[in-house]
Amino acid sequence: MILRQKFELVRQRLNQFPAVAILGPRQVGKTTLAKQIGSQMQSIYLDLEDPSDRDKFSDAKLYLSGHEDKLVILDEVHRAPNLFQVLRGIIDSRIQRNVNEGRFLLLGSASIELLKQSGESLAGRIAYIELGPFGVGEIDANSVERLWIRGGFPNSYLAVSDATSEIWRQDFVSTYLERDIPQIGPRIPAETLRRFWSMLAHVQGGILNSAQLARSLGVDGKTVARYLDLLVDLLLVRRLQPYYVNVGKRLIKSPKIYLRDSGIVHSLLRLGDRELVLGHPVAGGSWEGFVIENLLNVSQDRVTGYFYRTSAGAEIDLVLEMPGGELWAVEIKRGLRPTIDKGFYIAKADIKPERSFVVYSGEEQYAKKDDVEVIGLNNLVSLISAATN
Repeated sequence: MILRQKFELVRQRLNQFPAVAILGPRQVGKTTLAKQIGSQMQSIYLDLEDPSDRDKFSDAKLYLSGHEDKLVILDEVHRAPNLFQVLRGIIDSRIQRNVNEGRFLLLGSASIELLKQSGESLAGRIAYIELGPFGVGEIDANSVERLWIRGGFPNSYLAVSDATSEIWRQDFVSTYLERDIPQIGPRIPAETLRRFWSMLAHVQGGILNSAQLARSLGVDGKTVARYLDLLVDLLLVRRLQPYYVNVGKRLIKSPKIYLRDSGIVHSLLRLGDRELVLGHPVAGGSWEGFVIENLLNVSQDRVTGYFYRTSAGAEIDLVLEMPGGELWAVEIKRGLRPTIDKGFYIAKADIKPERSFVVYSGEEQYAKKDDVEVIGLNNLVSLISAATN
């Protein structure tokens, strides 16, 4: 059993808010995390995809009144759209009695409806925590490359072989397309969405070109935007926004697009093992996305990530806006002998970050010219964690 880094954060938020929602894709480990927390106190777990559990909520207020002294864990809570009004009444009643600690732990596989419903009903009463796949801080330090190749979904990372891991990821994609997305999102033909998802994998880390994607799919730009919004809301795709600074230069204004799990990138491209990944042009973009996800996920939403690029080619892969507004510039290189492009130094002079790093595949930390620090991914994750906790 791997203890998730968000474990203590969830416990802290339960001491601060009447309700806490854990958001994340299916199979990412939300239920396991919730049950670990529930095992340390009186609790009850209900899966609202299970008809028998859902029937208990035909009169939710009456049912919950019988579990007043327990933490109530509600899985797939977006399946019960009328529940949030009931929860608000129960929470407000407890607040009036000066009982403010967590009563409800809500789990959702998609942010779309859950955020909409809970935002309307539980504003000020609920904390949101995003749980992603495993990160480098949650695994053995010698297994980073395995995590990159297989991705961080527990069943994929922990599979007995690369072949078993690949089969699981293929099934995961198919299940999302054929069952999950039709239940929680708009009706989109599964094969069309698979093609779109695969196209995004091919251009991992590229600037969004909606017109090109629309031509390839045979649809219009608005349809592409709708497909992309859906995958972003499902926490499967990240839109990394550009960083703006007034430097008198033409800046790239479109976002960069990353599939958030490197294993899913490789699966969509049929890259089943390390050799196939390293021999494919996507390897660089895949590693870049893998590093970005690890750096942003450890920050507990206290750090905002951007990229910086001018039309002349000066670029910083990741600009981190730290608590208090301090900027960290991060260049991402795969390999053990990183070389820094001239464009990074030009971009660094434009935005004037307080700290500058080059993340590479090694572990040794040393200095380059102009106060640039070469650092391994694990060490930078630790630095960000220390700066945000």
